[in-house]
Amino acid sequence: MRTFIGTKLINAKPMTRQEYNNFRNWTLPADENGDDKGWLVEYLDGGQPNTKEYAGYVSWSPDEVFQNAYKAVDGFSFGLAIEALKLGKKVARAGWNGKGLSLLLQIPDENSKMTLPYIYMQYPTTKASDTAPENHLNARVPWLASQTDVLADDWMICE
Repeated sequence: MRTFIGTKLINAKPMTRQEYNNFRNWTLPADENGDDKGWLVEYLDGGQPNTKEYAGYVSWSPDEVFQNAYKAVDGFSFGLAIEALKLGKKVARAGWNGKGLSLLLQIPDENSKMTLPYIYMQYPTTKASDTAPENHLNARVPWLASQTDVLADDWMICE
């Protein structure tokens, strides 16, 4: 077998094995412990829904397996921030001083002058003489990570 590492966005909530079996209207097998701590996991990036209550595919994961596989969308590493960018998400560091700063990945298309993907920073600006909300602009500049950014564990996904 080959070894793989996964990156995906999920929704999850704590749920024992018994609670999950009850949720699915299943009988707990005799050789399983209903008190096992774990998580109901909803996969957002593929798979047909398998319950009416959730839009994504739902399964159950034991707590230790879940804790080793998933990190909350705030307080994660730069590597996971890069993976989130590749999934089309906007990311930022909690430690950045500027309000509204975020990063996005630009994938060149046939109209682009650039030929390779690049990361840019988006930040809010306003016209100096105008405070009307419709005049708040989002400036974009290419961005390079510092050593502090690369080693930080305060990355998060932005709305």
